[in-house]
Amino acid sequence: MRSITTLDLQYAHRFYGFKGEAQYLHGHTGVLTIEVEDTVEPGVNMVFPCNEIQKTAWEVLKNFDHALILREDDPLLPAILGVYEAQGIKDGTPMNKMKGPAFKTELATAYPDCRLVVTKETMTVEGMIKIVYDLLKDKLNIAKLTFTSGVNAACQEYETTRTLDRCPLCGIALNENGVCPKCGYKK
Repeated sequence: MRSITTLDLQYAHRFYGFKGEAQYLHGHTGVLTIEVEDTVEPGVNMVFPCNEIQKTAWEVLKNFDHALILREDDPLLPAILGVYEAQGIKDGTPMNKMKGPAFKTELATAYPDCRLVVTKETMTVEGMIKIVYDLLKDKLNIAKLTFTSGVNAACQEYETTRTLDRCPLCGIALNENGVCPKCGYKK
């Protein structure tokens, strides 16, 4: 069975090297749908609490919200960083509170202090799915991801091969020590 939740992401990007409207810097409201698959946990009668899926995903994905997403070879990137440096905001400001931990993967690097994500590939809906799966595959038992942005949409299904140990009291994944990070239950 699956638990399904969605997240909204507001972001700006462009398709560097693309011949069409998307070559210009523009913004989107993206909707990410995450489907988590597992058995129904008898104690709570659910697969995984949707609010906990959102919490787990948002911790990393909030770096994409209200962020500029550029490909690593985009000539706008050094210009943007230069402007941020000149304004004194490259390393963040006290008002920049909506940020997750910085990350660097093969597909993307997040610079949360300056609300910037740099990607290896053009950030299409398909590219976003690849990045999200890479960031969350070890945290959630993802069966399917769908990302919609404007009139564009893509989805990818994944084979779920493992079962996470979950808390019988609140349904969320136990940590590596067999302890529930939410309620303290110990296996």
